[in-house]
Amino acid sequence: MTSKMGSPSSSVIVPRMVIGTFISTAIFFPSLYLPILTPYYNWLFNSRIFNCSLFETVEILLLYAIIEPIYTYRFAHNPSLRIDVRPVKSEQISSPKSQKHKPLLPRLKRPSKRLLEIGKSIFPLASLDLILIKKYAGVPVPDIRRSGGYDPLPAGEGRIKSSFLAPTVHRFSWSSPLQITRALPRDVPSSRRIVLELMVAFFLYDTLFFLTHIALHRIPTLRRIHHPHHTHSEINPQVTNQLTMIERLSLILLANFSLNIIGSHVLTRTLFVPIFVYMLVEIHCGMDLEWGYEKIMPFGLGAGCRKHAMHHRLGEGYYQQFFTWWDDGLVAAEQWLKGRK
Repeated sequence: MTSKMGSPSSSVIVPRMVIGTFISTAIFFPSLYLPILTPYYNWLFNSRIFNCSLFETVEILLLYAIIEPIYTYRFAHNPSLRIDVRPVKSEQISSPKSQKHKPLLPRLKRPSKRLLEIGKSIFPLASLDLILIKKYAGVPVPDIRRSGGYDPLPAGEGRIKSSFLAPTVHRFSWSSPLQITRALPRDVPSSRRIVLELMVAFFLYDTLFFLTHIALHRIPTLRRIHHPHHTHSEINPQVTNQLTMIERLSLILLANFSLNIIGSHVLTRTLFVPIFVYMLVEIHCGMDLEWGYEKIMPFGLGAGCRKHAMHHRLGEGYYQQFFTWWDDGLVAAEQWLKGRK
């Protein structure tokens, strides 16, 4: 939200200053956060739950189960905030008088009716968690081998590489039937490392998603995979997870690749997930929120729900997910090419 002169409204100045101060101090004065990060990570490192190979999958599901219903409730009870209200056919209106000031809601699912959707979400991710050995930056190879059911030192099972680009299947046995635990790095990351890794990971993810999203719209075979995400009468928070299993899995793998390729710390991954889920739900929320992340981000860098709603309405354009630079660059390039003809 900006004023007529283009300056940010007073409602976003405070959160912008708070977030900006936190990011700046975390990068330039990491010693300030070390007394907090050290005991926190040591506690996580010794936690059985955090050591579980299913931790990140469960984290995603729990956060989505909390964040999405909050947005859905607000969507259903604040018609004035909705930005993608579609024209209603006359036969759909049962009582014109009652609908005079409140647009009809799209069909929303109750939480109790979404167990199958949750099952579809968790099955492929949990399967990979239980089959493949987790490989994180900073973890010694013997620890990786031990977590996967192998002897710490090679003894005829073949060499196991620490790189995530060389996936390794868990060594299934009666004593270790599935990949239950994951090996974690022992070092405590600095606040500088966490913040910079988060920034780079989101940049990489948004870039990869932008390219993938264009392919999903412009290649006929892939378009059929992506089509269910656009089958709705009005964009709303529940559209976030309205995906085919292939597309849902690809989103997670793109995020996972973006984190792994830069060698991010496992604590960075843990903090990446809530930001990722929150932003995914918000761009699909279909509401003009006063504290939308795109209004808090400076220089118009955040894409936000309004642009994503326009993409869903038109079925093209605004291919970015979270940020605007690649889509703005694509538009500029297409205009330049048209001018050259």
